[in-house]
Amino acid sequence: MPLKPAVSAKDHLQGDPAAGIELVEYGDYQCSHCGHAYPIIKEVQQVLGDRLKFVFRNFPLAEIHPDARLAAVAAEAANRQGQFWEMHDILFENQQNLHFSHLVEYATRLGLDIDQFKADMNDQDLMEIVESDFESGVRSGVNGTPTFFVNGHKYSGNWEAAPFISFLKSQLR
Repeated sequence: MPLKPAVSAKDHLQGDPAAGIELVEYGDYQCSHCGHAYPIIKEVQQVLGDRLKFVFRNFPLAEIHPDARLAAVAAEAANRQGQFWEMHDILFENQQNLHFSHLVEYATRLGLDIDQFKADMNDQDLMEIVESDFESGVRSGVNGTPTFFVNGHKYSGNWEAAPFISFLKSQLR
């Protein structure tokens, strides 16, 4: 199933926008499988370097992960202060501690303006960004997390480091 919509300037992107491999992850900050994938993605990024652009889209499974949506909003709030990826990393490294007080603690650790962060946590626009990511995942056939798309197509293979890196290298454009 193809990725809908395609990656755009609205997405959170790491790496070279013109890279030969585009990897999109739909993830949930409270999902243990996403937590397992987090260091694998870091390794993939390290091995592939500027040949990879990595995009993260929010797919909080709120019914089974009650803190996931708030954590996604926290990442979007940090994005407003230019620190999406830093918050993204802290959230995955602290998956068991995603209550509001922890999110404020992480924002403090990142040196964010806390009053602005708290205000943004209640901003309907950020909640809509998270919901828009979720809806795009549904349209793209995502039904669990993590779900990966490689060069616009859903990937259903093994995402452990060695086989995933091997597959991604085979997909270089």
